[in-house]
Amino acid sequence: MVVMPKAKHDAAGWIGDCIRKYTGSEENYMPLESGREPAWEEPLVGFSRGDDPLYQRFKEDIGPFFWTPSEIFATTFPDVKAAPDELTVIAWILPQTEQTRLDNSREKTLPAERWAFSRKYGEDFNIKLRDHAVKVFNEAGCEAVAPMNSPLWKWEKSERYGFASSWSERHAAYASGLGTFGLCDGLITPKGKAMRCGSVVARIAVTASVRPYDDRHAYCLHYFDGSCGKCIKRCPADAITREGGHDKEKCFNYLHNVTEKYIESRYGFKTSPCGLCQTGVPCEAKNPVPGRNG
Repeated sequence: MVVMPKAKHDAAGWIGDCIRKYTGSEENYMPLESGREPAWEEPLVGFSRGDDPLYQRFKEDIGPFFWTPSEIFATTFPDVKAAPDELTVIAWILPQTEQTRLDNSREKTLPAERWAFSRKYGEDFNIKLRDHAVKVFNEAGCEAVAPMNSPLWKWEKSERYGFASSWSERHAAYASGLGTFGLCDGLITPKGKAMRCGSVVARIAVTASVRPYDDRHAYCLHYFDGSCGKCIKRCPADAITREGGHDKEKCFNYLHNVTEKYIESRYGFKTSPCGLCQTGVPCEAKNPVPGRNG
C-alpha cells in the first residue's frame, strides 16, 4: 500500500514527485516517423483548495453546468461525506518539447508533425497520467476523481462564452497558481503557453500553491501594455482579434474541418490540433511580462 505523508507540505512534494516520475517514464512518448521521443518536458504541479471561492465564481461566470470540485467529487462518490475544505485540486502543466515548439513555430497554416503527434499520443499519455494519479491516491486510501476522465464529463453551451464543458483543466490550473489567460484564451504558464494541462480532485489535505496574480490576464503582454498581439497573425482561422479576443466557433470549425481532416489523411489517426497561436509568440515558452511572478 502507498503511504502518503501526513504533513500538508510533505504531501505536496510527494504528489509532485509522483507526477514528475510518471512523466519521466516510458509512457510519455510519441511514435514519430523518425523515431520514438518524449511528448512532454518535466511538468509543473500546483494545488488549490476544494473550497477556493474561485471555483464558485467560475460556475457563476461559465454556467450552472460547470462543476465545482465538491460537485464532481460528490457525484462520483455519493456515499462519501466530504466537505469542500477536505478536498484538494491537483493540477499540472505538460510543456511541449523545445523541438516540437520550434517545428510548429515555422508553420503558417497547419500543425507540424511533432505537434500533431503530441496532441494525439501526448494527450493519450495525459489521460493515463490522470488515471495513474487517481490510482496512487486510491492506494494511499484517498478517494480521487479525474474530472476530464469521468464518463459524466461533456461539452456544454455557455450563454456567455459559447463552447464550454463540465470541467476546465485550464481553469483548475489558473486556480492552482500555474498561469493566466492570454488574448487567444490559452493559459500562459511559467513554462509558456505551448502545453497541455490536467487535474485530479482528491480528498486529501495539501497546502495550496501561492497564486501570484489576481488578474486573469496578468501574463499576457497584450493586456499588460498593449505591446503584443502576435497570436492574431499566427491564427490561420482569423479567430483572434484585439477587440473580441478568441472566437471559439471559428477556431472549432478550422480544427474540425481543416486540421482534423489533414491529420487523418496524412498520418492515419484522428485528432484536431493546431497550436499555431501557442508557438512563434513571446509567451510560447515563458511568462513574457516583465516583473511578474512565474
